[in-house]
Amino acid sequence: MGRGDGSGRIVSPEGADDTGTGILHVDMDAFYAAVEVLYDPSLRGLPLIIGGPDGRSVVSSASYEARRFGVRSAMPVGQALRLCPTARVVPPDFTRYRAVSAQVMEVFQSITPLVEQLSIDEAFLDVRGVRRLWGSPGEIAALIRRRVRDEVGITCSVGVAATKHVAKMASTVSKPDGMLVVPASRTQEFLDPRPVGAMWGVGPKAAEALQRRGIRLIRDVREAPAEALERAVGPALGQRMQHLARGLDARPVETERVEKSIGHEETFDRDIEDRDLLRSELLRLSDRVGARLRTSGWHAGAVAIKIRFADFTTLSRTLSLPEPTDVGQRIGETATTLFAQIERRDPVRLVGVRAEKLRPAGTSAMALWDDDEDQRRLEGTLDDARAKFGVGMITRARHVGAADRRGTSGVEPRPFGRE
Repeated sequence: MGRGDGSGRIVSPEGADDTGTGILHVDMDAFYAAVEVLYDPSLRGLPLIIGGPDGRSVVSSASYEARRFGVRSAMPVGQALRLCPTARVVPPDFTRYRAVSAQVMEVFQSITPLVEQLSIDEAFLDVRGVRRLWGSPGEIAALIRRRVRDEVGITCSVGVAATKHVAKMASTVSKPDGMLVVPASRTQEFLDPRPVGAMWGVGPKAAEALQRRGIRLIRDVREAPAEALERAVGPALGQRMQHLARGLDARPVETERVEKSIGHEETFDRDIEDRDLLRSELLRLSDRVGARLRTSGWHAGAVAIKIRFADFTTLSRTLSLPEPTDVGQRIGETATTLFAQIERRDPVRLVGVRAEKLRPAGTSAMALWDDDEDQRRLEGTLDDARAKFGVGMITRARHVGAADRRGTSGVEPRPFGRE
């Protein structure tokens, strides 16, 4: 399988046993930082923070040199600079990141058509059907690493396993620039000693709830009574965790990830009856959804809204788009159209906007609306400004003062959906 190499990662030797495998998870290493080095080689070896120079903005990514000082994604840039004062702060350039991501995905597609892009810098591949062309799964993983390095100029880490869950976990422990092969017969051996928080889909709160009950390792999940897991995390997650802890994961590699979504929602401090204000909030949330789509490299094929009334009754509406988009204005127009279809006029306590039927940007024709390209450029400029000055500091004029009128604290809307 693999062993530690002294750097904290676990990697497989050349020719490692890959019996019973066929699913690969490929993840770029510190992708945003790696792309910046690709465009400016003088940055190589320096601690890099990708984010706005203002201390109130957040870290989008960091090079491994900066991570050694404790710098992590999503922390304030000011805090990151206190941890690593010598770091170079580089504003994010999402146009570059999407272009390099497209090159990486082209490498994957040249090897197998069964590619499921998870985000701008990672994907699952099913290589079981291309063994005669390229060799065993382990050999294909090594080939991918070489080609990404030689043809694109960045490094990636690869997990090779019998299931998606194990492959993703394997790529994580092999980072950076490593490969770990987990043969099917050693799946349980690999899983058992890992912490519960390493399981795909188990967040910090769920991990904490499990740890309070003495369930700290995946082995503990596997051996725990179903009732104990249900009390800790609920029946649905508990059952799913126990299946994954036993190496059971029948999910196929899906070339169209229609179940994925990106969304934001807002709960008001007081119930809102003003329809114009609610429409304004839907437009504001739509801007945020569009920004996340562009950052993640996705286009949405459908838009959904969620309206929760004061009595906690919740209504949802969904509408497919004529063309996929990452433009917040188009998402907002669709969201307000859906809202107009809701006849109930009672006070509202929560609204949400969600982008659904996601597909990688660049895999479909550009939208047919005449002004989309201009709007996309405008929103891209807003993305750059928010990265530089902080998300809360840049907004459209139509949203100014909305926080006071809607009775919220003015904090950013909470993301929901694809996490």
